[in-house]
Amino acid sequence: MKQTTQTDTLRTLRPHQGEGTPHRTIFVRGLKLDANIGAYESEMGRTQPVVISLEVEVQEPADPVSDSLEDVVCYNRLVQTIREILTEGHIKLVETLAERIAAECLAHPMSLSVKVRVEKPEAIEEADAAGVEITRTKRLDQGA
Repeated sequence: MKQTTQTDTLRTLRPHQGEGTPHRTIFVRGLKLDANIGAYESEMGRTQPVVISLEVEVQEPADPVSDSLEDVVCYNRLVQTIREILTEGHIKLVETLAERIAAECLAHPMSLSVKVRVEKPEAIEEADAAGVEITRTKRLDQGA
């Protein structure tokens, strides 16, 4: 008699083709970084804090319990990509930063959609933060 493994059990629980695509959500919440960002003259030539959060809906890997970084979208790599975007020079708008982050997240072959929130905690003195949140979905012709 065949012994059932955790992988066998998870594969059994996954939806069949017609019932929807199996997926998971990778997230990073409250990433605090310094950025050269802002459209006002007082924001030029200096950094200011931004808080970035993202959720990336990704396809379930072929083996959902492979325990290998090569089989998943790695949140550390996403953070590294955000850091690289911030080193490319001054960005005027939080909307622009959010769009760049979203585009990079959707470039991963396993990604399906992404929600990106960029907050500037020092933008409005009387507020905790001001910013933008966007949601983008990969087009079918972008591949998976």
